[in-house]
Amino acid sequence: MKNQKISYTRTDVIITKITTWISVIIIIALLIWGIITFWQLWHYEETNDAQIEEYVNPINSRVTGYVKEIRYEENQDVKEGDTLVIIEDNEYKIHKEEAEAALANAEAQIEVLDRSIETAATNAQVNQSQITAAQARLWKSEQEFTRYKKLLDAESVTQQQFETIQTNLDVARADYQTLQNSYKASLAKVNDIKAQKAVALTEIQRRKATLDKSLLDMSYTAIVAPYDGKIGRRTIQKGQLIQTGQTLAFLVDQEEGKWVVANFKETQIKNMHIGQEVEIETDAFPGEKFHGKIESLSPATGSRFSLLPPDNATGNFVKIVQRIPVRIKLTDTPNKIQNLRAGMNAIVLITK
Repeated sequence: MKNQKISYTRTDVIITKITTWISVIIIIALLIWGIITFWQLWHYEETNDAQIEEYVNPINSRVTGYVKEIRYEENQDVKEGDTLVIIEDNEYKIHKEEAEAALANAEAQIEVLDRSIETAATNAQVNQSQITAAQARLWKSEQEFTRYKKLLDAESVTQQQFETIQTNLDVARADYQTLQNSYKASLAKVNDIKAQKAVALTEIQRRKATLDKSLLDMSYTAIVAPYDGKIGRRTIQKGQLIQTGQTLAFLVDQEEGKWVVANFKETQIKNMHIGQEVEIETDAFPGEKFHGKIESLSPATGSRFSLLPPDNATGNFVKIVQRIPVRIKLTDTPNKIQNLRAGMNAIVLITK
């Protein structure tokens, strides 16, 4: 019994020592953690309300039609100009052919009008020549009339002869007036056809615009990548009817780079300024530090840009610490940040 009691005592001593050491280690660890935390709070402004950002733009259709071919897969890298989707263009080809035929018809009308103008102008020139001849005949008839009138007064000619000369004068005057009217009508016809030609030229411009629109619509049936990037989620299938403006896919712009948007409390931004160095950690890559610089600070709190900004004049005021979005440009090499994805959570530390 005595030996057993001694054994229990030794066991208790060992347990007590182990417990003491564990307690000391825990206390030291808590102390170190507290010192580090206090040091960080004293030297850094920190927030975990931050996300990695990239430009994620939708790829939209500019025409309506059935999907003929899809040339990309989700999460695929694409280059600017790569064809992503082809839409059936049979209907647009018909529209193009109709526009080409209408344009050809309008241009043919111009040729017809040009020939009509030439014909009318030629007729006017002929009438003008005939007017000159008629004017000469009229002058001769007037001279004959004057001479015969004197002869009639001298009773050297008969009344019948005088009346014949007078009739010839009346006919010459009528012919002259008729030719003048014909000449004026020819000139009016030329001007009228020229006016028709001006209208036809305007119609040609309209037909050309219609053809250009048809060609443009045909070009829209081949949807291409607007820039280098990585395709995200695909939202269509082959054979699907898509509408103008419908989203076909999402493209992450890899040309503009990546940045971080950190939402700091309004009490934290007092000493922040553009160009200030920043340390960044992400939940996806714990222990790996990324670096950046403050690129800009938002001109207003995040809540001011919401669809329904708060109205503190309603009488239900509860003071809430507001947050200011801070844009941070990542300054690490592209190889280091290539695995960061838009929307990843981050922790941002800024030296005070």
